[in-house]
Amino acid sequence: MKLVISQIISIFYFLTCASSFSQEEKILGYKIEGDDIVFVFDISNYNRITSDDEGSINDFDDLNIKEVIVSGQFNDWTRDKWKMKKIGINTFELRKKIADFTNEFSWEFKFLINGKYWAEPNDNIANIAPAKTPSGSPLNVYNLKFYTAYQNEDGNACFKLYGHKNAKKVILAGSFNKWDENLFSMKKVENGWEITLEIKPGSYQYRYIVDGNWIEDPYNPNKVENEYGEYNSVINITKEVTFELRNFLDAEKVILSGSFNNWSEDALKMKKTDFGWTLNLTLTGGKHHYKFIVDNEWITDPDNPVKEYDGKGNINSVFMVK
Repeated sequence: MKLVISQIISIFYFLTCASSFSQEEKILGYKIEGDDIVFVFDISNYNRITSDDEGSINDFDDLNIKEVIVSGQFNDWTRDKWKMKKIGINTFELRKKIADFTNEFSWEFKFLINGKYWAEPNDNIANIAPAKTPSGSPLNVYNLKFYTAYQNEDGNACFKLYGHKNAKKVILAGSFNKWDENLFSMKKVENGWEITLEIKPGSYQYRYIVDGNWIEDPYNPNKVENEYGEYNSVINITKEVTFELRNFLDAEKVILSGSFNNWSEDALKMKKTDFGWTLNLTLTGGKHHYKFIVDNEWITDPDNPVKEYDGKGNINSVFMVK
């Protein structure tokens, strides 16, 4: 079975955003390039360094930077792995695949210099977050944050708020960025405000912050009540995937059945091809169990080694949509 890299959003009006405007580039400590996240350390974005045992050092001039490491929640705050490549006199980069990160929506991280000194960000970095101990006590320094949801003009989720022409600022906040109240500033356009993001498949809640006032999306009927007696709007990001069963060319009929269709035995008929059988299907994010029914005989996917028991003694093929 293979996945097709086509993503759609299940609420149709989100697809109407224009993509003709460019966003002001923010300093984040990372950038998104295609399917990669590129961590970027530029010494000019940091005004001091701290160490765990020596306190703070305010002057970078006396520090000979030999190596820089990306250390964060995603790698257990490593001190010796995730080494960055030097690309300039005071600039380092490290490239990783976005898909390599788990389904956590956000991560805190920091740059570790020479295995000892933490780079403390300047105020011009957009995504700083107060650092805390594991017990939640403040440390009086800041970490950087990156989100698996990110702004992208060609992204799969376009949010549009009509009206509010007199507003000075509109922010999009949701479960996809842990309700961050500053990160996703919307762009003012002719008939309202809009922003386009790239978001992993899944179901998400969101709201708009209009000049400090939180509102639901008035044009999205899909919503849930929140803990404040108000409503959060809901979107579902899906991905189109292709199921393939190779061989079995002598079979008269092959059915795809799984947790995504309540294990129906007749709803999803596969199409016969030169190599076997195939079917395109749009699924939500997360884990899905499935099997093929070949002329009334249930089988797991012979080309997919990932299998799980379902709690009833049955073993099923598994894949993750992410």
